[in-house]
Amino acid sequence: MQRKLNLITQPLVLLLMFVLLSHGSKAQTYSQLVELGDKKMEERDYYFAIKMYNQAMQSDSNSVEINWKMAEALRLYKDYPKAEYYYDKVYKKENAKIYKLSILWLATMQHYNGKYNESLENWKKAKKVYKKDRDSYEYLKSAQMIKSCLWAKRAVNDTLDFNVGLLGGDVNTENSEFAGTIHGNKLYYSSLKADSINFDEEVFTTDYSIQIYTADQQDSIFNNVAVQKNVTKKGWNTANGSFSPDGKRFYFSRCNTNYECKIYVGKVDGDRIYDIDSLGDVINEPGYISTMPHCTKMGEYEVLFFASNIKHNFGGLDIWYSVIKDGNQYSLPKSLGPDINTMDDEICPYYDTVEQVLYFSSSWHEGFGGQDIFYAKNYNYTFKNPVNVGLPINSTKHDTYFMIDKRDGKMYFSSNREGVQYSKNPNCCSDIFVATKPEEPKVENRFESLADLNKKLPVTLYFHNDEPDPKTKDTLSTQDYIESYYKYVDLKTKYKKEYAKGLSGDDAESAKEDIDDFFVQYVEQGVLDLKEFLRLLIIELDKGYEIEVTIQGFASPLAKTDYNVPLTKRRINSLLKYMEIYDGAKLWDYMNGTASNGGKLTFVKIPFGEYTADQLISDNPNDAKNSIYARKAALERKIEIQSVSLVTKDSAYAKMLFAEQAHDFGPVSKGDNLSWEFSFTNNGDEVLEIGEITTTSDYLTFDLSKSVFQPGESGKILVSWNTENAQGITYSRVTINSNIKGGKKELTLTAEVK
Repeated sequence: MQRKLNLITQPLVLLLMFVLLSHGSKAQTYSQLVELGDKKMEERDYYFAIKMYNQAMQSDSNSVEINWKMAEALRLYKDYPKAEYYYDKVYKKENAKIYKLSILWLATMQHYNGKYNESLENWKKAKKVYKKDRDSYEYLKSAQMIKSCLWAKRAVNDTLDFNVGLLGGDVNTENSEFAGTIHGNKLYYSSLKADSINFDEEVFTTDYSIQIYTADQQDSIFNNVAVQKNVTKKGWNTANGSFSPDGKRFYFSRCNTNYECKIYVGKVDGDRIYDIDSLGDVINEPGYISTMPHCTKMGEYEVLFFASNIKHNFGGLDIWYSVIKDGNQYSLPKSLGPDINTMDDEICPYYDTVEQVLYFSSSWHEGFGGQDIFYAKNYNYTFKNPVNVGLPINSTKHDTYFMIDKRDGKMYFSSNREGVQYSKNPNCCSDIFVATKPEEPKVENRFESLADLNKKLPVTLYFHNDEPDPKTKDTLSTQDYIESYYKYVDLKTKYKKEYAKGLSGDDAESAKEDIDDFFVQYVEQGVLDLKEFLRLLIIELDKGYEIEVTIQGFASPLAKTDYNVPLTKRRINSLLKYMEIYDGAKLWDYMNGTASNGGKLTFVKIPFGEYTADQLISDNPNDAKNSIYARKAALERKIEIQSVSLVTKDSAYAKMLFAEQAHDFGPVSKGDNLSWEFSFTNNGDEVLEIGEITTTSDYLTFDLSKSVFQPGESGKILVSWNTENAQGITYSRVTINSNIKGGKKELTLTAEVK
C-alpha cells in the first residue's frame, strides 16, 4: 500500500520559523517550536519536525513530552538508533504511566537495532504493562515478540550461503525503489523520487509521486530507466506491477490522497499498456484498501494474490487471493487464514510456481526486526507454518517485495537496511537488492560444519516435578520427551494458580505473568530449539559422520540424591526415546550403529541430579508453591544437550572411548575415602598419548598406570576422593588432556557428603 502525504514546506512557514527563532521570550520560543513541530508531524514531514523539536530541546531537554515527541518523529523517520535513545529516556522518566507505548516502541527499536537481549527484557515489561487487557493488540504483540526475540537470538547465528548486494545499473537512487518484477528483458519497479520517511510505508510529496518505471537489462545490469507513462495518472500514485502468466494483462495499484488504494488492470501489447480499468467491487471493496497484486498460476488455476484490509481480516493488511476465470472474472476473495495472516500487516505476496511456495512479508511472525520475508508451502491450496527465509536476505530492518527471476534463479527484494543509497538517514529509503548463490560451491570443512551445529547449543528441555514416570528409581523412561512436554504444558494454568496463591492484585498478576514467561521463554522454546537441532544433526549424520552428543541432566532439590540421580537418568532417556522416533525414525539407524553410510550417533550422559541446583530453593514437600511451582524450582528440572563432537575417522587422530564418563557415589559420610575406576579404549588408528590430568578439587587424586596406548588397547583411570573437607551436595570434574581430536575428555563425580 502506498499513501500520498503532503510534506511540502511553504515559504511562509519558513519565514515564520525564522521570525520565531529571532523574537519572543524563551518560553514562547519553546512553545511555538513544539507547535510547529507538531504541525509538521501531522503533515508527515518528520525531517522538519525533528529539527523543530531539536531546537525546542535546547530550552528544555528534560521534558518528558518533548522527548516523547522527538522519539516519535525519529521512529517515523526510520532513525532507529536515535529513536531507541529517546524512547529509553521517556520510559525511564515515566515508566509507561503517561506514555504507555513508550515501552512497546523501546522494545521495537531495540529489535530493529539487533539488540535482542535488551528487546526481550523490555517486551516482557511491556507484556506486564498491558496485562489488564489480554485481548488487546499491545498485549498480544508483546507476547509474540518475546517469542520472536528468542527465535532471533538463535537464528542470528545462521547465515544462508547467498551473495546479497544492491542491484546494479541506474535503478537505485537516493530515493526509494521497491516492488520489482521482471518481464521479458525489462525490470518493472516502483520508485519514489523523494525521501521515504514513514514507519512502514513509502511516503511522497505533492511534488513527487510513486510511479512505475522500467529498466532495460544489459548483461545483468538494468539501465535506461523510463517511467511507464501508460499507467501514470496525475494526482495518483502507481506501484506494484505484475503481469498475468500469459503476459497479456498488467496489474498494479493506485492510491489517492485519502489513502484509498485500488487494484487496476490493463491490456498489454509489447511495451504498451492500454484499456486500464479498476477490477471492480469484488476485489476493490468500497471503503477498504486493496493493493500489491500478484497474478500467477497456482496449480490448475490462475489466481490473483493481493493485500487488503477488507472485512473479516485478522488485523491491518491481510493476504487474500481470487481465482481468475477467462482473464476477466474474479471469484470472491479467500483469506489465507490465521496461519499466515495476523494482527500486523502481511504484504507483498509472491508465488513460486516451481516450488509451489508463497513468499510474503510480515512483522508479526518470528523475525529479525521490521518486516521480514517468509515462505509457506502450498498444501492443497492451504498455506501453513510460515518459515523465515533467514539471513542475509532478511535483516533487522524492513525486507519486502521478494521475487525470483525464473530465467537464472536470482532473487530480488527491497530493503531499507544499511547499505542503501541515501542523502540524510541511512535507513530512510528502500532500494532493490539481488541475492545470488555463489558460482563455486563452498568447500565444506566438516569441523566447521560441526562448529555451526554447536552454535545451536545448549538445547535445554524442562520437566514437571518428578517427571517422567514419577515415584520410581528406574533409570529408563516409558515416555518420550514430547509426551512429557505436552503433559507439562497442560499444567500451565495450575502453575499460575499455585504460584499466585496467597497473593492479590498486581502481585498475583505479576506471579502469573512470570509463569507465562517461563513456559514461553523456556519450556516451549526448548522444543523449538530441539527440533531445529535434530534437523541439522540429521544433515551431518547423512554425510556419514560419527558424532558424539553430550547430555546433562538436572533436578531440583525437592527429593534426595539417591532419588534425583535416577530421575535425571530417566529424563535423559526420555529424550533418547524421542530421538529414536523423530521425523519417521531418521535417527534410529545412526543410534544403533546400523546406518549404511557408516554414520553413527553416540551419547555421553551426565546425570547431575540436584548437585548443581540452587540449594536455597525450597526442598519442603509441604511448600509446593516454592518447591514445585516456583519459577526458580522449575528452572532446575531440566536436561541440556551441551555439546556435539566429531568422532573422527581420520587416521591422524587417536580416540578415547569411555564406558561411562560420570559416576555418582550417592550419600556418603564425611571422611570417607571414595574411589572409582573409569575404563576406556583407544578405538582409533593412531597411538593415544595422554598428557596432563587436572581436577577441580585438591582432594581428588588419580592413578594412571601408563600414558601411551596402542590402537585397540584399553586402560583405566582410578580416581580417589577424600571427603574429609567436603560437605553437602558436591561434584568435581577430572579433565584428561591427550592427542585426540578436541584435545580433552572430562569425567564427572558427584556425592552427597553427610
